Amino acid sequence: MTENEIAHKIIGIAIEVHNALGPGLLESAYKECMYYKIDKSGFFVEKEKPMPLFFEEVKLECGYRIDLVVEN
Repeated sequence: MTENEIAHKIIGIAIEVHNALGPGLLESAYKECMYYKIDKSGFFVEKEKPMPLFFEEVKLECGYRIDLVVEN
């Protein structure tokens, strides 16, 4: 599956989640529902994956985390 095909399916899932929950919830609620639906759809998904920051050839572990990573 290409990156565009994956993105198309993930956007569809995001729309489903938003339509089901509506607006106004905390980001964490949408993230957990997205994680559930993406996993249920058979994709490999990781949440809260650490992401270092590189600055002037130095790798800084400063607490950035990617909300959801799908299919690496």
